[in-house]
Amino acid sequence: MNKNSIVAKKKFGQNFLKDETVLRKIVEAMPKNDNKIVEIGPGLGDLTKYLVDVKSVEAFEVDTDLCKLLQSTFEEEIATKRLHIHCGDVLQAWQSSLIDEPYDLVANLPYYIATNIILKALADPMCKNILVMVQLEVAEKFCAQAGEKVFGSLSVIAQSIGEAHIAIKVPPTAFDPQPKIDSAVFLIQKSADRSDESFEGMLRVAFKQPRKTLMKNLSASYDKTELQEAFEGLGLTLTIRPHQVTTADYHQLYNRIQGSLDDRREPRE
Repeated sequence: MNKNSIVAKKKFGQNFLKDETVLRKIVEAMPKNDNKIVEIGPGLGDLTKYLVDVKSVEAFEVDTDLCKLLQSTFEEEIATKRLHIHCGDVLQAWQSSLIDEPYDLVANLPYYIATNIILKALADPMCKNILVMVQLEVAEKFCAQAGEKVFGSLSVIAQSIGEAHIAIKVPPTAFDPQPKIDSAVFLIQKSADRSDESFEGMLRVAFKQPRKTLMKNLSASYDKTELQEAFEGLGLTLTIRPHQVTTADYHQLYNRIQGSLDDRREPRE
């Protein structure tokens, strides 16, 4: 089996990154540290060949045909333990921590599960940095700032954990087959653990209907009087929309809401 005999499979969302300039830029954008690299969806190994020259790599590939190709292509790297290939569904392997040492996720992610993988990596304390290729639209959502139209729950989650920015914008011509959308490589450098589930639950409610006011969205799940008090305390207008509120204010708002809920749970004497 060789590269030329491999046909991209739609069910795995395969678009093989071929542009050598982009591949080199990804490696150049990697944080400088001693962390191991995790690559998800190595495909034909076009990025892998650059990564193994820099660090040891744990690669996760779901396509059995590609696993065989990678094992043949990187026989020497596997023998010298610079590369370890895991064949199977990474989401099943990712029950807790993907590997038991600090790592950076560096990958051209399959688009259909990209957001899920990024959220898993953000929740994994062993993952220290995330440098991934995704749809441009998804990258913009993770990297948006308050006030921008695409600022949403993913933006707040990313900013709660670290700093995110787009490193490289990539046209469809960099891939084979060419996708119908633009792509981007973005970096999240983590400095904290992912927020708790109840905070993210509040965010889902807050951004459920982004064109409505934040008050309208939240009052569907929380007491309106307590929300009004919280908004007033934070200096937020009742007509403010979800994308106009900063990450810091979302955390303050959550703390005030939780404080009110805790007060109501306390037994009365």
